[in-house]
Amino acid sequence: MKAFASPMKQKNGIVDILITAVSLAIGIVIIFPVVFAFMAAFMTLGEFSRYPPPFFPESFLNFDNFIHVFTQSPMLRYLLNSFYVSAVGSAVRLSFSVLAAFAIAFFEFRGKNFLFFMVLGTMMLPGDTLVIVNFLTISTLNLMDSYLGIMVVYFVAAMQLFMLRQSFKSVPRELRDATSIDGGGDLRFMCHVLLPMSKPILFTLYVQSFVSLWNLYLWPLLITNRTEMRTVQIGLAMLTTVEATNYDVVMAGVASVLIPSIVLFVFLRKTIVRGMISGALVG
Repeated sequence: MKAFASPMKQKNGIVDILITAVSLAIGIVIIFPVVFAFMAAFMTLGEFSRYPPPFFPESFLNFDNFIHVFTQSPMLRYLLNSFYVSAVGSAVRLSFSVLAAFAIAFFEFRGKNFLFFMVLGTMMLPGDTLVIVNFLTISTLNLMDSYLGIMVVYFVAAMQLFMLRQSFKSVPRELRDATSIDGGGDLRFMCHVLLPMSKPILFTLYVQSFVSLWNLYLWPLLITNRTEMRTVQIGLAMLTTVEATNYDVVMAGVASVLIPSIVLFVFLRKTIVRGMISGALVG
């Protein structure tokens, strides 16, 4: 028996080593552009002209690129615009998704499954097919050059509805019955029982939504005409000129834009993992 178990342990050990090596290689490929962006933010234009370009800058005290980013364009205003759109838009989107998922998971009404699958069907529509219709609608409502005009088309997300519905269906129905026996209604059950139990998936969806709204480019470009209403992704494009592309300044801008997403991930990475696992459960 021991002789049989030993080869099996060796085989499992080799498989674990291979999986670890492949995972490490994939992780390096994914993280390399992010790391290089921060390294390149401190490089001079002369360092970019070398071939091949160096990975490490000559000095990490070269802040001229960052100074140019915030003086050459109103980048601070763009950062604040993007932060407001991402934070508020994600909160409203998550609120709508929670209410819709709660109704689908706990209420019984005619056409529930049809409505649910119809909403999921919108995930099959390419976003570009809705740009013209959304633009005409926002223009008709006089929401051009406004925060609401940027956010309103992203207030509903089928993926968030699906993830929350899956998570809510894994919650025992007895908890809802116990709340009802104690004299509480559905609102009390949702606020005091369901949502506290669903914190991991809520944090995960909020971070995912924040990052997606933070990275918006085409839609804010279409509906904003005033410079003070532009978002940070448009600000990055404005760092380049017709005559030349200042790669050193652009990379400093990219590094500045990446910081909020990285900070969110660092502080909430464990919660995100728990949320992804809980969202995969089917009741």
